Amino acid sequence: MSSASLRILLLNPPHTAIGSRVPREQLPPLGLLSVGGPLLDAGHQVELLDAEFGPLRIDAILDEVVARSPVVLLIGHSGSTSAHPTVVEIARRVKRVLPSLTLVYGGVFPTYHWRDVLMQEPAFDYIVRGEGERTMVRLAEALTGRTRVEDVRGLAFRRGDEVRETGAAEMITDLDQYRVGWELIDHRRYSYWGNLRAVVVQFSRGCPYLCSYCGQRGFWSRWRHRDPVAFAKELARLYREQGVRLINFADELPTGSRKAWKAFLEALVAENVELTLVGSTRAGDIVRDADLLPLYKRAGVIRFLLGIESYSDATLDAIRKGASSSEDRRAIQLLREHGIISMATYVVGFDEQTDLDYWRSLRHLLAYDPDQIQLLYVTPHRWTPYYDEVASQRVIQTDVRRWDYKHQVLATNRVPPWRVLLWVKAIEVCMQLRPRALYRSLFHPDKRVLHGMRWYVKMGRRVWFREIFEFFFGAPRIADGPDLAQFWGASLAAEENALGKPAKRAPIPLAVLESGAREAGRAR
Repeated sequence: MSSASLRILLLNPPHTAIGSRVPREQLPPLGLLSVGGPLLDAGHQVELLDAEFGPLRIDAILDEVVARSPVVLLIGHSGSTSAHPTVVEIARRVKRVLPSLTLVYGGVFPTYHWRDVLMQEPAFDYIVRGEGERTMVRLAEALTGRTRVEDVRGLAFRRGDEVRETGAAEMITDLDQYRVGWELIDHRRYSYWGNLRAVVVQFSRGCPYLCSYCGQRGFWSRWRHRDPVAFAKELARLYREQGVRLINFADELPTGSRKAWKAFLEALVAENVELTLVGSTRAGDIVRDADLLPLYKRAGVIRFLLGIESYSDATLDAIRKGASSSEDRRAIQLLREHGIISMATYVVGFDEQTDLDYWRSLRHLLAYDPDQIQLLYVTPHRWTPYYDEVASQRVIQTDVRRWDYKHQVLATNRVPPWRVLLWVKAIEVCMQLRPRALYRSLFHPDKRVLHGMRWYVKMGRRVWFREIFEFFFGAPRIADGPDLAQFWGASLAAEENALGKPAKRAPIPLAVLESGAREAGRAR
C-alpha cells in the first residue's frame, strides 16, 4: 500500500427491519459497492464487512473492525432511517476502542439530518451527502494530505466548535464514469427469489415525478441512466463469470426513457443469457410500453412492482402521484397478458380515516386483481413536502428502528392502531387467498411465474405473522405521543434536492445547534 493510499473498511450494518430479518436470503449492499469500486480504482485498499449475515452482533462487528485495522471506516445502509440507531451504537463503540479511526457516514438519512447527527454524535467525523462515488474518492484524497477537506463538495463535518458543510455534491451525469466494486463480495453468499444467485443494480437514478411522500426522488435530484449496451454487457458478464441468475433493480424508474430501456432490453436479449429481472416502475410506463412487453418477457423480466398508493384519484392528485386508478388497473392487465407478475404496493394512511375507507380499499384492490400485494404504512420523511402536510399528526411509534414502512408510526383520527392492523392483515388475506391468486400460485402454466408466485407466498406468510407478533410484543406504541414536528424537528423540504446548488451558508456554531436540540428534547 503506497503512502498516498488508505486502508478503508466498508460496513453494511445489521438492519432490524422486518424486510431484512424475515427473508432467509441476502442481497449485496449496492451503495457501498458503488463507492468501493472507485476507491479501489483510486489505489486504496478496500474491504467490505457485511454484518447483515448472521446478523452480526455489535461485539462481533467491533472485533472484526479491530482485526482489520482500517484507517477509515465508512458506514452506510439503504434503509438508513430505521438503521440509524444501530449505526450510532456501532459508531460510539468503535470510536471508544479506536479513537484515531476516521469514521464516515453516508446514506439518505444522514444526507438530510447531518446537522443533528454531527451535533449529537461526536463519533462521526464526516458525513457524505448525496451520491458518494466522487465525494468519497475526493475525501480519501484529502485525508492523505494531498488536498483540503474544505474543498471537497458534498461533505459535512466539525471544525472546532463549528459544524460545516461544503455545499451539495456534484451530480454524476455520466453513471458509467464509476464502476461497482463487485470483487468486494463473494457472489456465492448472495441470493434472492428462491436461492437464485443475485445482485442489486441500478440502470438509472432518480425520478422526474413529484410524489410528495417519496424519500428518494430528491436524493438523486434528476433522472439519469447508464449506457444501455454497456449495462447489458455488465449483467451478462456477471452471469457468465459469477453465476448470477437474478437481477434486482434498485431504480425508482428504470423505464423512465422508453428509448434507453428498449435499447437495454434488446442488448440483453442479444447477449443470450438466462437472467431473471425484477424491479419497480410506474403503471404509466407499462401502459406506454404495451407494444414492448413481449420484449420485456424475452429479456427476462418476470415481475414489476407498481406503486398503486391509493384507490382515490383525489388522493393520488393530492400526493402528486401523476397517475390514475384506471391506468393502474390497465397496467396490471397488460403485465398478466404477457406473463409478467404484477405486485401492487398499497400505502395506508393517506386518507383511510374510517373503517369504510379500508373497505373501499379492499374492493378496489380486488378489482385491480394484482398477482401479488404488499401493504405499507405511510412513513413521513422530514425532507419531503408530505412532511409539512402531516407535521401536526401524532407520532405513536418513537422507536426509529420501526420506521420501515411495516409499522404504524402516525396516529389516525378515527381508527385505532389495533383496528388498522386488523384491516391491513384482513386485506392481505383476502387478496392472497382469493381463488384467482390461489390458482396462479398453484397451477400457473408458466414455470417461472409459478416459481415467483410460490416463493412470494412463502415469504409473505412469514412477514404476515412477524408483523402481528411485533405489533403486540415489539416496541410499544404510545397513546399520547408528540406531534411529528416535535419529534423530528422543523421541515427540511426546502433542502430536498440533495444534488442541487444551495446558497453558501455560514458555519453553524455548536452552541446554537445544542440549544435547538435541547428545545427539541423538551418537546419530545
